[in-house]
Amino acid sequence: MSTITVSPIADDSTLVLLTVEEAARRLRIGRTTCYGLIRSGELESIDVGRLRRVPADAPAAYLARRRAAKRTA
Repeated sequence: MSTITVSPIADDSTLVLLTVEEAARRLRIGRTTCYGLIRSGELESIDVGRLRRVPADAPAAYLARRRAAKRTA
């Protein structure tokens, strides 16, 4: 039986920016899928120097847009 340990920092609701891995974890998707969403413009991200970061509210905004689109379809 394996257990998954999650860093307390990864679930810190006070973070302003998330790594792509943290955003993927919040969305329960893979890192590659998350990069695909960023590349397509569906998930907001910013460059901080050479780093790619996702605003902490971007995963929730992405889900809200997906849910709204599903309702109108």
